[in-house]
Amino acid sequence: MALRKGFLMDDTKTRIILAATKAVRQYGLEGMRIQNVSDLAGVSPGALYRYFDGKTHLILETFTYVDKQAAAIFDHVKFNPLTMLTNPMGAVKELWLPYFRFWVTHPDETVFYHRFRDSAFFPEYNETRDITYFHTFIGMVRLFKKVFPALDRINQDLLWLHVLTSTVMYAKYVVEGVLPNTPETEDTIFHLLTTGLSGYLKPEKPPKTKKPKKP
Repeated sequence: MALRKGFLMDDTKTRIILAATKAVRQYGLEGMRIQNVSDLAGVSPGALYRYFDGKTHLILETFTYVDKQAAAIFDHVKFNPLTMLTNPMGAVKELWLPYFRFWVTHPDETVFYHRFRDSAFFPEYNETRDITYFHTFIGMVRLFKKVFPALDRINQDLLWLHVLTSTVMYAKYVVEGVLPNTPETEDTIFHLLTTGLSGYLKPEKPPKTKKPKKP
């Protein structure tokens, strides 16, 4: 497998990581074994252990790799900030749709990502993980919050968990054939995810100044 653009990594290590996503999709997170991964990667178990200490290390490295790929989507999104004022929900969709389509076009990564986030591995890992590679996306979120201060009234953890978890879950349904991969599916999922959000996407009006009383 070729090294994907933007991720400088030893080719063998990349093959092992991508094989791990396939193995988890086939055998589950608990059922996946080092031998499964080495077979899919076309390397010996000994070669795999030169890069990873064991199964847990491999799973964590694989999640980070996939997470960075997903974050890189936002580095290439053509986003016009003016759209936030003229069509706020359209601006949200400009950001969401490439992200959703990334998952749909990477089925092994999608199933792996969904299973890892739902596993016992994730809570402890999430407490210490570095998410600075989401800097572009974080910058876009800050811009939205600057234009629409009402967004600060939403519990931020709840909001992003809803959007992220639901997006990956629906993408998983698409790659597993439960939902059709069509524009109609995309539109329906986006509507479900963002119902109720439109009320927060309104610029705050400046406070009215009282006219001075005539003497």
